[in-house]
Amino acid sequence: MVDLWQGLAQAFWMVVTLDPELVEIAARSLRVTLSALVVASAIALPLAAFLAVRRFRARRLIIALLNALMGLPPVVVGLIVYVLLSRSGPLGVLGLLFTPTAMVIAQVIIIVPLIASIAHQSIRDLWQEYHDLLISMNVTQWQKVRTLLWDARRALLTAALAGFGRAIGEVGAIMIVGGNIDHATRVLTTAIALETGKGEFALALALGFVLIGLAIAVNLSIHWLSRTEQEGRW
Repeated sequence: MVDLWQGLAQAFWMVVTLDPELVEIAARSLRVTLSALVVASAIALPLAAFLAVRRFRARRLIIALLNALMGLPPVVVGLIVYVLLSRSGPLGVLGLLFTPTAMVIAQVIIIVPLIASIAHQSIRDLWQEYHDLLISMNVTQWQKVRTLLWDARRALLTAALAGFGRAIGEVGAIMIVGGNIDHATRVLTTAIALETGKGEFALALALGFVLIGLAIAVNLSIHWLSRTEQEGRW
């Protein structure tokens, strides 16, 4: 019990004093996750709008596939990316394995279905409201997509925050493709796993505090955005 309280006290002190190792790992984790979020949003949001506006034969199949991929095990994603980026893989010549770029790729694959599925639900509802107006204006498909993306920006931001929350807490795929290399690919989740295995509970708890703080911040942001949208104040 004494060791636990000592670990908590040391962890709190590390957070308050901004321990250099803690700051380095947290900053790298944020950099990787935000990079993945930008790329994933650039793919998922236009795709969601396109699926809401455009009618084609494979549309329902693609929507069902996106919904199914929301539950894709991250370790499977990590394995696939590892095989593709390994020396014997088709992309091995790029030398991306065990780099932050490989971690970004894995996170993008994980969160694109999540962001696209959430965004599609919101854009589909908005499209039902705007359908007659946009059709009567005889605008192009791209103009329809752009209009829906802009008017649904609150809901899309919520979808992006949900993707961020999923990505920041990912450990399985990141461990496989990143390798948890010190000063290179070590992020919050992988560092927590490593430090816990080593028995260094102070640093593990400090990293956990930061991760919990980020998760709470994301959830509060989603809650605030949802309330703002419902009250029509944004």
